[in-house]
Amino acid sequence: MKNIFNKMKVSGTKERFSFGLDIGTQSIKCVKLKINGSNIELVSFGLQESQLDPTEILKKIRHDQGADLVNISFCGASTVIRYVNFLRMNKVELKGALKFEAQKHIPFSVEEVNLDAEILKDDLPENKMLVLIAAIKKELVLQRIKILENAGLRANLIDIDSLALVNAFSFNYPKIELPDSGSAVSGSQNQKTDGVGLAPGSQNHKSVCLLNIGSAITNVNILDNGLVRLSRDIHSGGASFTKKIMDVFDVDFKTAEDLKINPTADKTDKARVCIENVLTSLASEIRTSFDYYESQNTSSVVKIFLSGGSSKISGLKEMLSACLGLPVETWDPFKQIIIPETIDKQKLDKLHGELNVAVGLALR
Repeated sequence: MKNIFNKMKVSGTKERFSFGLDIGTQSIKCVKLKINGSNIELVSFGLQESQLDPTEILKKIRHDQGADLVNISFCGASTVIRYVNFLRMNKVELKGALKFEAQKHIPFSVEEVNLDAEILKDDLPENKMLVLIAAIKKELVLQRIKILENAGLRANLIDIDSLALVNAFSFNYPKIELPDSGSAVSGSQNQKTDGVGLAPGSQNHKSVCLLNIGSAITNVNILDNGLVRLSRDIHSGGASFTKKIMDVFDVDFKTAEDLKINPTADKTDKARVCIENVLTSLASEIRTSFDYYESQNTSSVVKIFLSGGSSKISGLKEMLSACLGLPVETWDPFKQIIIPETIDKQKLDKLHGELNVAVGLALR
């Protein structure tokens, strides 16, 4: 796994392009950005329905978007993210100790995975530092690279969905307002160099959750005072809502998808009950993650930032807020990105919540 933590560098004046490709279970999303000095501009974007063999779709993306080198990511059971306290050491020493230390914390043999790590905070008590360990099974990576090569594409950088989401959020929301306080918390992940912390004069210590509900997997990421401290994939997502509606209404997949997003007036109440039934189980898993995090830390989650295709489900944001007792807000992955007049803004708005991972990848 190469350069998983590299950040977008916006210094200099040379124009260049970066391409994020989010290959999901139900769709393939792509975002192409142009970087020119400190300006980052959206060049193109797209969403194609996924297939068992995505080669033809990827060929179309390569042709339509002018893609070559692409940044990709993974999620699910073949990926692992851990936040571990190490004895303080420098990056060279960490690289040398990584395989030995990682084996204590990941459920796979280190020979089966590509490993990477990053020092998040190096000034913990007792001469400790906080390290993020990331692992992806080699077999999965090789399969994906072969698919790309068959479509004429090359993998430039490999990431994990959760880290791409954090990257997109941190870039677009450098300061976030938290409920019940006038303070703003920095959204940057690089706490040591960017001086992440509460705004001057604030005594509050609160965390936020980035919740990305995809088709098959829901990504949970908790940021503590701007620093990512917990990442978890829940194996439930939009497909569970669709299946419930298919069963209750006895309709096909496409009809159920439409009812999920835009229920007709005579079916609104019944569709809402279907969504609530599935959401109750998902919210319980999310709450378990919050409880575990809060049992290990001095801060608590006070707000949820929602993304993913399922963020468009009718009434879901309000129902989720009621289930968890927290404010829920969708977020814009293009908030700090220039959108030129040539971009179809109406089409972009229709994909609200679905391009967040692809943007995070392109921002690498």
